[in-house]
Amino acid sequence: MYGGDEVNALVLDVGSLYVKGGYAGDDVPKAIFPSVVGVDGTDPAVQDGQNGAEAMDVDGEDGDTRAPAKAVRRNAAGQMLHVGHSALGFRREGMEVSATVKDGLYGDMDQLEALWEHAISDRLRAQASEHAILLAEPTFQTREAREAVVTAMFEKQRPPAVFLAKNAVLASFATGRQTSLVVDAGHEGTTITAVHDGFALTKSTVRSPLGGALLSRAMAASVKTRGAVIRPRFSFNRIEKSPGQWQVEDRKPATTDSYNTWAVEQVAGEIKEALCRVSDSAFDPTENANIPTVKYELPDGTEIEVGPDRFAVPELLFNPALLSTFDMDTVKSYDGNELKDLPGMVADAISRCDVDIRRDMWAGIVLSGGGALMTGLRERLESGLAQLAPPASRLKVVSPANSTERRFAVWIGGSILASLGSFQQMWVSRAEYDEHGPSIVHRKSP
Repeated sequence: MYGGDEVNALVLDVGSLYVKGGYAGDDVPKAIFPSVVGVDGTDPAVQDGQNGAEAMDVDGEDGDTRAPAKAVRRNAAGQMLHVGHSALGFRREGMEVSATVKDGLYGDMDQLEALWEHAISDRLRAQASEHAILLAEPTFQTREAREAVVTAMFEKQRPPAVFLAKNAVLASFATGRQTSLVVDAGHEGTTITAVHDGFALTKSTVRSPLGGALLSRAMAASVKTRGAVIRPRFSFNRIEKSPGQWQVEDRKPATTDSYNTWAVEQVAGEIKEALCRVSDSAFDPTENANIPTVKYELPDGTEIEVGPDRFAVPELLFNPALLSTFDMDTVKSYDGNELKDLPGMVADAISRCDVDIRRDMWAGIVLSGGGALMTGLRERLESGLAQLAPPASRLKVVSPANSTERRFAVWIGGSILASLGSFQQMWVSRAEYDEHGPSIVHRKSP
């Protein structure tokens, strides 16, 4: 057992869009920042000489805001890693934007460690060596990757105890359920997993790249087909020529393609979140071409009008074939097959479960993740599943009424779990790690 019933543990959830960090027992995370990392090969000595090692240069040459130096770290190759809103918001020549979570799994361990350090040291102002740390992990994480995570955490951050908990289990706990089917609608994709008596049934896991990122790219394509251009905020200046009259002047920044793409997708995501909602029934853009439009002002002041695509973009979750209408490249599932619609994936996941628990799965479908914030998604999913569920089964799709609880369900579940007195014997202590090695995690954190 570690620390008795009162453990001031930290909870970290590295998602495909944001990192969430905070203290066990809190209602919401205290630290929220992007999980992508800026990778810059510039010599740090040159940068320090230009910008100052500790100071923040408020008005740079291009009017950008200089990030604090402590948000900058280095990887094994000596490249600078820029982490957090401020560090990423400052445009740097030659800086690439690299995703830490790729295909739903952790990629570069140096980047993952930089995210941990920024969350613990810079945002929470804590010492990792003084707190047990609960890490939320992808439900389908491999054994090798789990051991690598535990090794990196103990060897680099040196906490007294660690626990790895699967995203699906934590999302289920956040709704007060030990048995459920968790539909995690994330940024990079959607993951559906059955949870029974607090354990994730990995054989039931169904994954798809249908997620927030794909919908954002569809929205960006929709804006482009209407002749408008999404300009990232760093690529122009707005100058007031006379009262109320603004002129946009283009800059010519030498940014990388990855940084420009990331910045454009940020704006497209804001349009999607502001305007899109799920239709009550199957939506055909051609039959609803005369639907009223809604105006939206882009960062450069350009006004666009979005009509049927307000419903057509989220309709991709229920009819992936509509991707062809957005002039986008064909997207395949992770197994190379055609994309399935969301109700079909749920039915597929339930069919992979043992027969005796399928009834419980149909009656306890939990919708969580940032994608669950889309208006009308829960009702439409329940309507689609009603046509697939067995006649005698009781169908119920639940999602927290509070948008914050939906968005941070995984982190909230971790906060609840790590604060339970009955959980404290589950921690993997430093002594156990030293004695048994990283493989101890498979026994104590199944």
